Amino acid sequence: MPLNRRKFLKKSAATGAGVALAGAVAAPAAEAAEARRPVKRYSFTVMGTTDLHGHVFNWDYFKDAEYGDAAGNAMGLARISTLVNQVRAEKGRCNTLLLDAGDTIQGTPLTYYYAKVDPITAKGGPVHPMAQAMNAIGYDAAALGNHEFNYGLETLRKFEDQLHFPLLGANALDAKTQKPAFPPYLMKTLRVPGLPPVKVAVLGLTNPGIAIWDKAYVQGKLTFPGLEEQAAKWVPKLRAMGADVVVVSAHSGSSGTSSYGDQLPYVENSAALVAQRVPGIDAILVGHAHVEIPELKVTNEQTGRTVVLSEPLCFAERLSLFDFELVFSKGRWEVESVAASLLNSKSVADDPKITKLLSDEHAKVVEYVNQVVGTATQALTTLEARYKDAPIIDLITKVQEDVVKAALAGTSFASLPVIAQASPFSRTSEIPAGEVTIRDLSGLYVYDNTLVAKLMTGAQLRAYLEYSAEYFVQTAAGAVVDVEKLTNANGRPDYNYDYVSGLGYEIDVAQAAGSRIKNLTYGGAALDDAQQFVLAVNNYRANGGGAFPHVASATEVWSESTEIRTRIAEWVTAKGVLDPKDFASVDWKLTRDGTPVF
Repeated sequence: MPLNRRKFLKKSAATGAGVALAGAVAAPAAEAAEARRPVKRYSFTVMGTTDLHGHVFNWDYFKDAEYGDAAGNAMGLARISTLVNQVRAEKGRCNTLLLDAGDTIQGTPLTYYYAKVDPITAKGGPVHPMAQAMNAIGYDAAALGNHEFNYGLETLRKFEDQLHFPLLGANALDAKTQKPAFPPYLMKTLRVPGLPPVKVAVLGLTNPGIAIWDKAYVQGKLTFPGLEEQAAKWVPKLRAMGADVVVVSAHSGSSGTSSYGDQLPYVENSAALVAQRVPGIDAILVGHAHVEIPELKVTNEQTGRTVVLSEPLCFAERLSLFDFELVFSKGRWEVESVAASLLNSKSVADDPKITKLLSDEHAKVVEYVNQVVGTATQALTTLEARYKDAPIIDLITKVQEDVVKAALAGTSFASLPVIAQASPFSRTSEIPAGEVTIRDLSGLYVYDNTLVAKLMTGAQLRAYLEYSAEYFVQTAAGAVVDVEKLTNANGRPDYNYDYVSGLGYEIDVAQAAGSRIKNLTYGGAALDDAQQFVLAVNNYRANGGGAFPHVASATEVWSESTEIRTRIAEWVTAKGVLDPKDFASVDWKLTRDGTPVF
């Protein structure tokens, strides 16, 4: 892939030459004069968003209604625009920067529509609504998120071309040359009346997990080394180029953990480690983890200096502010202090400029998701899907089984049994009785995953299920069962718990993790560890997402680029009637010492 040098590393015109003292003065006299002079200061503010995931307006396309949650949050770039305008009015636009930490073009029907239905890559195609909004608001730079790669490199490059600011990724390298495939950094010059300008370097870092999660798009084209390694390479360069301030925009959480286990030698959520181990950084805008961190102070182990981190809540629900105080001393600017805080989108209304700009695009997507594709004989919900075998999840596995069986027909694998995995992604998805729309089905499968078929043995599937069952909190046979405390053991998210269709099994939650799968059967008989199966699995899991055993290394026999969400809509459209008798089966149940929990 050729290097994209557009908008890359615009050199500062400022020389930063400093101020010459008139006349030759003895050192003690000069020092005394310096001490009497008023301290010269400058303050500026860096604003930041992250994990916007296609949220322009405070709208839930899956519910076809204004967004709202129990905490009263509001979301969307139209709200962020209002907050940004307020900060710029207070601080002076010339004394602010606006950054994002990635995951912009995936996550809502809006982003799906402009990637697949009316794609930005088509000849004469539209400008992506996220590009329109971010350009209008006036972002200075954004880091690449992992979900930027979900629709392939052509869509990403087109989105990049439509932006009026750079997409940064110092650790997104060309696989052949090992040189940056995107601009690594932005150097921004802030003018200070009567004094040398302040040079602010923004280093962009993305997530190494892209190599796993979007392997189909990036393998052999791009590589993604660790954030620490690349920060250690680039920060000294930026300082040598005259940067007075170094800010990192990192699509990486602060926890120091990785969802992919030891599959990669790089940490997924390494923002705090970067702050701790790489000297020369003043502040880090954190992304990826979808958590709210107003201010986190990390001490750099080499310099002892404090690095300030902040992560605004995802979906444009918060705006991070980094307030910098600089002092001019001995001919150069030094960072005296950094303080981080958050502004809340629910405190303001939409910016009418953004509403006017994108109301037409929004209306097109609302019309699209409300298309009726079938009729359901009864309501289906994910409300209890985390701990009971729910028909609504069986719908996903049934569709995946049917697609893979059809794809393998006539091949040497056609005689093997096809089973499927699926996760309870959402706790609030519902397919109502009566008319079923695209938004009902999209709300069931909220990710843009595609389908892969992998060869697995009975023994491997047993280990797979044991790993999945670690999701449950160990609960003694006599203990009261509280469903709110039964799941998410050790912080495991719902999307890393899998059903596997076509097998019968019990999950004994009274047992320790690793010893929970009981009475595992296929076709009514005890599972043969040597038997081969084809597992229909989403690409995230197939590539190692969630670190489930065996699946990433298993032989791939088929894959496609059509989203599972689309396959579900096609299946329902073809059937016309959505009836649980066509897809639902009770394959598994929770037990305690052999007694069913429910």
